[in-house]
Amino acid sequence: MRREELLDFADTVKGFMPRDEGLALHRAALEHEGTNATWLEVGAWCGKSAVYLGAAAQERGAVLYSLDHHHGSEENQAGWEHFDPTLVDPYDGRLNTLPTWQRTIADAQLEATVIGLIGPSTLIASHFDQPLELLFIDGGHGAQVAWADYHAWSPKVVAGGLMMIHDVFADPRDGGRPPYEIYLAALASGDFVESAQQGSLRVLTRN
Repeated sequence: MRREELLDFADTVKGFMPRDEGLALHRAALEHEGTNATWLEVGAWCGKSAVYLGAAAQERGAVLYSLDHHHGSEENQAGWEHFDPTLVDPYDGRLNTLPTWQRTIADAQLEATVIGLIGPSTLIASHFDQPLELLFIDGGHGAQVAWADYHAWSPKVVAGGLMMIHDVFADPRDGGRPPYEIYLAALASGDFVESAQQGSLRVLTRN
């Protein structure tokens, strides 16, 4: 697919990213210098952000690793606001977004660019030695999970690389605090500076 077709296709994929934030995600990735780079997103859900990022990766000659255990975060479970019964696996009664993610990437014709990693984020991080030119954090929003993702993956971002964080809300009435707190911690560390923002998306560059 051409870029415009991929971005329109992304709008049809199940997910919680508004189009303006998805386009900002795509734009930041596309404008980042470097080819043959390694990118990684933590939190894949059904593949919406993977299409936005994958469209940029395809043009840049980068590879995007899309990491998720595919059983949903706390807020995605039965009885919570973002529960989707169509994603429940009838075999074991658990959420399972992997088949939908696979169809998304196949339909987007991005299978040679977007590579799925399936399993616990921190366990995979402990065995993942490749430096990252781009990291997108959009995993679980519980404090323990969000901080674990940040501590496990942010050190792998190279100097000049991007770290993007989704669902950053300064006002707690708009959303959970952990993404906002890790965003503040990244800035306070002195390792990152903010280079762009759109809605709840923050784009940081590593010093």
